[in-house]
This record gives sequence, structure tokens and C-alpha cells, in this order.
Amino acid sequence: MSGFDHRINLSQVRSGDRIELTASEDERRAVAERLGLESLDRLEAHVALEKDGEKVSAKGRLQAALEQSCVITGDTVAARIDEAFDILFVPAPDVSAPDEEVELRAEDCDVVFHDGSVVDLGGAIADTLALAIDPYPRSAGADAALKEAGVLSEAEAGPFAALAKLKRD
Repeated sequence: MSGFDHRINLSQVRSGDRIELTASEDERRAVAERLGLESLDRLEAHVALEKDGEKVSAKGRLQAALEQSCVITGDTVAARIDEAFDILFVPAPDVSAPDEEVELRAEDCDVVFHDGSVVDLGGAIADTLALAIDPYPRSAGADAALKEAGVLSEAEAGPFAALAKLKRD
């Protein structure tokens, strides 16, 4: 469960439908917990739907305001997300041959399967948020904390730094 479940019955989807989704406090709390965020103060999506048979295209914009923990110091790092998305909902494929190898193409990456009766637009938007957030947020004090702990920067630890050190010696 995504925590932001907004299911739409396929029979009710019409091309040109526009949907405005705003997560409630409980939904934001559930998504924040799922994604390991300190808080999620805003989660909204503006969506335009197009239907072609059993395929539904959802194009729009996701906006969020959140707080994460710095991966170095644990300090709070605020972030704003403003991300365009283009998601295609298609019927789930027949998986009767589980050993068959499947190769994904670039255009397959924003495809979400549905069961033939409903699409979970909210779940897809929560997943889009998960992909949009910084996986390694750093606070303003992160570099100083690393230096204090004796951790070398990439420039200090890279191969050219080793060559420069040899040249100095």
C-alpha cells in the first residue's frame, strides 16, 4: 500500500478528464513513513487522463514539500519537489511462463500494471515521489562533519590526488 490510494474505476475514465489530488494529513503521514521521511507537509498532483481501450495515460505534475534526515549528520534537510510525470497504466501481462526473460526498454519504465478494473493513480504518484526525492540528502554541515571524522573528499582520495601527492614528495 502506498498510503496515497486513489483508485479510479476504468469504466469511469474518460479521455480529457482532469484530476486534482491533494493528500490528507493521514495520507501524507503514511507516505512519509513508507519513504523514510521526517515529514511530508505537502503532496499534490495535477493530472490529465487519456484512455485508449484498456490503456490509461496519466500526465501531469507532482508537487511536494518534505523533510529528510541528512545521511551524514542526521540533521533535517528540507526539500521541495516539482516533477512532471507521464505514467501509462496497462493490463497486467500473463505471467504463465515465470522463467521467461523480460527485457525492459526505456519507454517501459513509467508503465504501471492494472487488474483490468481499476488503476491506483495515488499509488503511482507516491511511487513517482519516491523516485524524485534525493536518496542521499546532505545538510549544510555535512562536509565539515566528514572532514572532522577524517573522511577524504573525492578530490583528496581520487587517483589524481595520489599522483599529486607523489609529485609533492
